[in-house]
Amino acid sequence: MSAGILTIGVLARQTNTKVETIRFYEKCGLLPAPSRTEGNYRSYEVTHLNRLSFIRRSRELGFSLEQTRTMLDLSDDRARSCSAVDAIAQEHLVEVDEKIAALTALRQELSRMVQVCHTGTVAECRIIESLSPRGVQDRKLSLACGVSYAGFSAVF
Repeated sequence: MSAGILTIGVLARQTNTKVETIRFYEKCGLLPAPSRTEGNYRSYEVTHLNRLSFIRRSRELGFSLEQTRTMLDLSDDRARSCSAVDAIAQEHLVEVDEKIAALTALRQELSRMVQVCHTGTVAECRIIESLSPRGVQDRKLSLACGVSYAGFSAVF
């Protein structure tokens, strides 16, 4: 192979991307299809390497495939205003902040659960109790008889 031409394996190693992922990005149009050798092997160029690196970094930052596609399209016209890219990044930042808030609430809840569970048996475990549906103790007898409640069913 001539200089500047990469096989899919080399491209995968240089970008730390699985071969299947590269094929997926080609199939969904994020990465242009490469030319083929006489043996029908994919033959990538430096432009593919650069574009795949952009895609990988975008995905590492949590941008969706559609957001990544839009930013790639915008990056193809270097003279354009970056306001559209800024809007995408701002939207994503809001999404990240919402996820952080949700994870913070989750952490607080888990922390409370761990702090109250200092008993010796599962029957007295406050974590198990807090994960169980409200009133589960009242339902145990009915469940043993094969009755279903709110998605729980059992037949003994």
